[in-house]
Amino acid sequence: MARSEIWKDKLVLAVDDEEDVLETIRDLLPESEMTLHTATTFEKARELLASHSYDLVVLDIMGVRGFDLLKIASIHKLPAVMLTAHAVNPEALKKSIELGARAYLPKDMIYSLVPFLEDVMKLSYQSVWNKALDHVGTLFNEKFGSDWRKSEEAFWDDFQKTLSLEEGVIIK
Repeated sequence: MARSEIWKDKLVLAVDDEEDVLETIRDLLPESEMTLHTATTFEKARELLASHSYDLVVLDIMGVRGFDLLKIASIHKLPAVMLTAHAVNPEALKKSIELGARAYLPKDMIYSLVPFLEDVMKLSYQSVWNKALDHVGTLFNEKFGSDWRKSEEAFWDDFQKTLSLEEGVIIK
């Protein structure tokens, strides 16, 4: 699928309390092919989620109550990608997965955002998370040590089983 086909007529919401991050997202996305809405507050994002049917949602975790917004997006079955600078830790990653995020990306990897979003739109849940965990896992191994999954070993074992199953099957 060509890039233009992936983005054609898509409606995307990006939420971050930092205007410069939203500007970077705006610069990275092919706005000539899609429509981007932005919000800098939880309230504005909640209002937009209630009034539009988004193809994709990009949520900051801190500052805009990203986990609460993720719950709303999940209720509406909207694919959401968590983007964070301050919640780059195993607990935030686990919570993102539990609440239904399709991917998790540290802000220092923001220039990888477009390929990540394209993967979310075209690949299965399992494929997207396998790719995301390859990137995040390497970062977490460096930052927290190779045993960062140890404290939540049962969760990570179950999640790995989910990722190895056929598409459409999710263990919770």
